[in-house]
Parts: sequence; C-alpha cells; structure tokens
Amino acid sequence: MSSLRSRLSLAFRLALRELRGGLSGFYIFLACIALGTAAIAAVNSVSRSITDSIASEGRTLLAADVRFELNNREATPQELAYVQSFGDVAISAGLRSMARLPGGADQALVEVKAVDDIYPLYGTFETNEGSALWPLLAQQQDGRYGAVAAPLLLDRLGLKAGDEILLGNARLTIAATVKSEPDAISEGFGFAPRLIVSHEALVASGLMQTGSLVEHVYKVRLKAGSPPAAGIQQDAAQKFPDAGWSIRASDRAAPALSDNVTRFSQFLTLVGLTALIVGGVGVANAVRAFLDSKRTTIATFKCLGAPAFVVVAIYLFQILLIALAGIGIGLVVGALAPMAVAPFLANFLPISAAPAIYPGPLALAALFGLLTTLAFAILPLGHAREVPATALFREQGFEPTRLPSWPYLLATGVILAALAALVILTAFDRFVAAVFLAAVAFGFVLLRLVAGVVAAIARRSPRVNSPALRLAIGNIHRPGALTSSVVLSLGLGLALLVTLTLIDGNLRRELTGNLPERAPNFFFVDIQGSEVEGFRQIVSQQAPEGKVTEVPMLRGRILAFNGQDVTKMDVPPNGRWVLRGDRGITYSEALPENAKLTAGEWWAPDYAGEPLVSFSAEEAGELGLKIGDTVTVNVLGRSLTARIANLRQVEWESLSINFVMVFSPNTFKGAPHAWLATLTDATATPAQEAAILKAVTNAYPTITSVRVKDALEIVDKLVGQLATAIRAAAAVALVASVLVLAGALAAGNRARTHDAVILKTLGATRAMLIRAFSYEYMILGLATAVFALFAGGVSAWYVVSRIMKLPSAFLADVAVTTLVIALVMTVGIGLAGTWRVLGQKAAPVLREL
Repeated sequence: MSSLRSRLSLAFRLALRELRGGLSGFYIFLACIALGTAAIAAVNSVSRSITDSIASEGRTLLAADVRFELNNREATPQELAYVQSFGDVAISAGLRSMARLPGGADQALVEVKAVDDIYPLYGTFETNEGSALWPLLAQQQDGRYGAVAAPLLLDRLGLKAGDEILLGNARLTIAATVKSEPDAISEGFGFAPRLIVSHEALVASGLMQTGSLVEHVYKVRLKAGSPPAAGIQQDAAQKFPDAGWSIRASDRAAPALSDNVTRFSQFLTLVGLTALIVGGVGVANAVRAFLDSKRTTIATFKCLGAPAFVVVAIYLFQILLIALAGIGIGLVVGALAPMAVAPFLANFLPISAAPAIYPGPLALAALFGLLTTLAFAILPLGHAREVPATALFREQGFEPTRLPSWPYLLATGVILAALAALVILTAFDRFVAAVFLAAVAFGFVLLRLVAGVVAAIARRSPRVNSPALRLAIGNIHRPGALTSSVVLSLGLGLALLVTLTLIDGNLRRELTGNLPERAPNFFFVDIQGSEVEGFRQIVSQQAPEGKVTEVPMLRGRILAFNGQDVTKMDVPPNGRWVLRGDRGITYSEALPENAKLTAGEWWAPDYAGEPLVSFSAEEAGELGLKIGDTVTVNVLGRSLTARIANLRQVEWESLSINFVMVFSPNTFKGAPHAWLATLTDATATPAQEAAILKAVTNAYPTITSVRVKDALEIVDKLVGQLATAIRAAAAVALVASVLVLAGALAAGNRARTHDAVILKTLGATRAMLIRAFSYEYMILGLATAVFALFAGGVSAWYVVSRIMKLPSAFLADVAVTTLVIALVMTVGIGLAGTWRVLGQKAAPVLREL
C-alpha cells in the first residue's frame, strides 16, 4: 500500500511539473469541458431558481394558503361552511367570454375573473393608475359596474380608461388597467386578456347559467391552530367524497408551470449533454494529440525504469487537473446564469428570484463533466501505455493501431454506464432520457460507419488525373486519416441542429399554414339549449357554405380508475394532463365522425344498461387502461362510474371537437348542460369571419366565440419564444462541434507536417497542396452534411409525425443551410490549420524521421 501511495505521489508531482510548461494543446479540451458543463449548470440552476421561487412565494402566487376549486357549480352551504371554518375565505369565479363595444362594432375574447372585497388575501393587486381594486369595481349611480382590464384588451378594442364595454348583459366602465395580478400564474395559461369585475357584475351579466364553463374558487387564509394543508386535503376528501373539488396548497401554487419548467429544463439539459458528449470527442482528440506529442517523454520515462502504471498516472493527473479547471469555469458561468436571466424572466413570470447559488445543479453538472472527461480520456491513455522505449530514437511512430488492453476497455465501459445511469436517474421523464442515450449511442456507431464507408469508397475509387484530387482521395483512406475525427466531430452537432430546425420549421408550417386550413374557423362555447336553434339560423345566414358541428358539453374530473384514487397512482408524465383539473366530456349515440374504433364495440343507439364510456386509445395506453376497466368521474358534484366499452383513435391535431371520454347517452340523462359547436368554412374571408363573430355575439352575448386563427397566433408566438431557447442550446452543441473539429484537425497537424514536407521535397507546390487539402475537406464536409441531413431528418420525422402527430416534410432550405455550414466549417477551419503546416522548414522535420 505504501509503495502504491509513493508511486501515485511521484506521479502527481511529475504531473504538476509538466503542467508548468503551460496548457499548450489543451485549450480546446478546456473549452469543450467548460462549454458543456456551463450549459448543464446554467439550465438546471435557472430551472431550480424558478421552481424554488414558486415554492417560496407560494402564498402570494396562490393568494391563499389553500385553494378549493369547483367547476360548473358553486359550493353547497355545507361545503362553504366547511371551507370557512379554516379562516378567511376569498371567493372568485373565472370564465371566458366576449367583451363588446356598446354599438356592437367590435368584440374580443376575455378571461373574466369576478372577485369579492377581500381579494387578494396575500400579495397586492396593482393597477397602473395606483388605485385600490375593490372601489374600482363597485356599482355606479347609473347602474354600470366598474371593471379593471388588461392593457391589451384596451389596445384591441381601441378603448381607454373611462370608456364603456358590454359583458354579457352587463354594462361596465373601464375604471383602470391591470399592472400586476398576484395569483395570475396559479390560474394557468390564458389565451385572452384579463378582465376583473365584481361578483355582482358577473351575476348581472347572465353568464353564469346552467352548464356554463365557470370555475368557482375559494381561497383560504388559515387561522391560527388550523391543520396543515395536507391534512385539510385528506379531511375534505373524506367528508365530501362526491364534491369533486380540486384542492391545492401554497407549496404547489403552480404545479403545471413547475412541471413544464422541469420538463423543458430536462430537454435543454439533454441538448447541453449533447454538447458535452460532442466535447468528449474533443477531449479524446486533445488527449490523443497531447500524448502523441509526449512520445519522447513517455519513452524516456520507460527507459529510466518507470512502470507503465506510473506513466499513465502522470498524464491522468494532468488530464484531471485540466478538466477540473474547465469544470470550474463552467460552474462559475452556471452559477451566474440565474442572476443574468432574472431580468428577462421577470417579463414573463411574476416571481422575484433572489440571487442565490444552487449547489445541487452545480454538483450534477460537475459530475457530468468529470465522467465525460474520464469516459473519453481512458482509451487514449491506454494507447499511451503501449508507447515503446524505442520511440526515444524516432519521433514518428509506425506501431500498428490496436485497442488498448482490457482493463482500459473495462474502465471505459463502467464510466459510460455510470454516465448513462446518471442521465436516466436525474431525468424528469426517464423514457425520454433512455431514448436520448440510445440515439446518441446509435449516432456514434452510425458516424463510425459513415467514416468507414467514405474511406472504403475513396479506397476503391478509380484513379483520377488531377494530382491534387488524387492526393485528397488518398488522404481520406490512408492510415492515420482524419476521416473518422472530422465526421465524428461535426456530425453529431450538425445532426442535432438539423433535427431541431426541422421540428421548429414543421411546427411553424403547421401553425401558420396547414393547420388553419384544416381547423374550424370558430369554436362556440356555452350555448344554452334554448339558444341552439337560433344560433343555427344566424350561422346559416352568415355562412351558408359553412359546416356546423354541435355536441353536448359537460365538465368532469376523473376521481378513480377501477376504484383506485388517481391521486395515489404513479402516472407516466405523458398521461398526467388527463388527470389535471376538469376535462371536457360529452355523450353520443353514434361514433364521432372524426374518430375510429381501435378496440371494442360502440353501444346501440337505444342502449339503456350500465353507464359506458369510450376512451381515447392513446391516453388509455398511457394510463394503463383497457376495455372492461371502470372510470369514476365527478360531474356537477355527483360521482359516476362507467365501464370502458371501447377505445378509439382521436385526431387531436385536427383541432376539431374531440374528447378523451365520450359516454353513453343514458349516463347523463336529465343532467343540465350546455352545447359546444364549431363552424368550418374554408371559403370565409377575414371580413366574413368578423361579420359572423359580430352577429353571434350581438344576438347571444353569453355565447363565447373563439376564432381559431387568433388562438394559433398566440401559440405560434409562444413556440417562437421556446424555439429561441432551443436554438441557443443547439448553438452550444454546434460551437462544441466547431471546437472539436478544430481540435481534431490540429491533432493531425504533426502528421500533416511530415506529409507536406516530403511532398514539397518531391516537387509539390504550395498551391497544389492547398487544392488537395481543400478537396479532402470538401469531401469530408459533404459526407458529414449528408449524414446530418439523414439522421436529423429521420429524428425530426419521428418527433413530428409519431410524437406530435403532425404531417412532416423535409425542408429544402434546411438542407442547403446544413450543406453550407458543413463545407464552410470543414474547409475554413481545415485550411486555417493547414496554412501554418505548409510553411514548415523541411530540414528539422526530415531529421526527426
């Protein structure tokens, strides 16, 4: 043991002495590790800062300690008394409706929120005019109610403070504009501007009718001595099992946002990990080049009696020290990232993240960086162990290339397995992480095959007359060629860029082109039974060529599967959205025309047996449901259990009327409900759509009309913001690829120097060598671009068509851009590194051979 310790101590001292000479040859190594570590540390630190801020400011973001929510009905006197027993209760109601100008000239969709005089219980509601909220909402002497609107609503309707608008049957005066709403983030994502009114104004509007889609919220400020929120949730479920309310505590103020932030950060982390793995190729190249330059030193150590173990330890210590420096740089960048992006996030999220260091994300990034370094450095160290003592007398080595001994292969395999396990165990969605790892592994194997195919084609290509081209082709397949290094360096990063660009391009194309053409023009919500016939007449007059589809519409919350409480089930991430909040449900005698059965049979039109339900096949698969299972839902405060009779394929991407669950008609016989309708008219012009919207809204003020194109524009804007972050992450991977490419070419410069000197001695001119190297780099760049287009195209096709369920197309501009990037990078960086090689004097090089 003491002998081992003394050998390691000696190796460490010698490593430190060698490092005194500087980091020459390791700058790209350092940059690759720093870049990948920084990307992972920054993404996870920013994600942690957001989720921690949501948790720490939970009371303010929820405007309560506990939030009870009921859909489509108000709390019964017993339920209200129970909620009020815990402390002060602020009562609010939310729904979507149409705000109209008094003359009916224009209208806009709004998110209405009716509050009482003690709202908010926590935090502060601020108006741009600086006035307190409740006095602004009071009823005025002329009978009109006050309202506070988002500035966006005023911009859309051309209004200003003091002007009048109509909401349902109520006349409102815009008293002020919203500056900040403390609990907006906990209310979920809104597609329309906010309009704040009093409860009295909402009642006067007539919008709260039977079957209307209204969320009734009861926010509680707990009094001293109240049980904890978790205890309240359990007690409420036991005392009111059929209430169907959703209960949320302040420590989970915005669960959907927190989950989405975590999911998106995982995606960006995987992109950052791609940059780190691409950088690992740079690590391998840099270590190989460094050790190649140390052949004489290694041979000297061996001639002096140093065991191979000590020689390997010397350079392993050096690599680890340099890697730690790169990791340290990356951690500093990652630690500063939350502070740097805080002002930007403040424009989108109402949270105030205090400057903080997040050790967990930084430690994770450091571990990723260290494991990646070791995984890609062990094999070159194994090759260095085999350097013979005779290398002391000959600078250029001619030893055959072979795999290092088995301990180095085993160590590499163990470290790679540890890296894969770390990726999967720390992932939000482990399946996605596993697929990512498989794709990266397959990408490396495929890149090796591409390099081998290119070399094989070059080896078997016919003899050409051009000496420069002949030399370029020979360089591609000769021993020690740069083919594998260049293809590996650039291929993965370029393929990732192609994948993300194609996904973004296809998604934008659907949102702005194909989808609006297939989707309905309008959704009409909250149509009362007494209004259905009149609604049909108005639409047929305004759009005689249009197709109207109507279905009954209820809201229900899933409580249990096969009698098991869904809140106690471990549900896969892709299926959680079905259980989050209330779902739209309907009933039908016949199979919906935009769906087809995948299993089971549809019920008879006059079916009168036990309640049955048709479940969406994809979602049933995610939730582990099958035909014969039971689903318990709460509708209007009543729990109903239905048996799954069939599964059907649902085309969500059509944006037509679709439901996860369609029940047999006898299930809701006699239950009050509203109707949902769509209007599809491909020939309608924007002016005709405006006329339809005006006619429906003026005739039936309580019907909510949603123009699909307006909603798609909002989604497109959101996708654009997300795409910016994705492109930035992809750019990190591409920068890593450029660094690795530069390192790979630099690593081959010593061999290139010998080749150039010999060729120049034999009469080759500098111009001919430049042409030869240019041809070589162009061929390699072209081969890499072809691989990137193929791999990126297949990956994007899978994501778009199989996961997003959207049509996928290969975009020609992406192909041209990829080809240009590949050629510019390989030829530009290659010639930049080769120029110095061509200027070498012949005599010093020839003496080393």
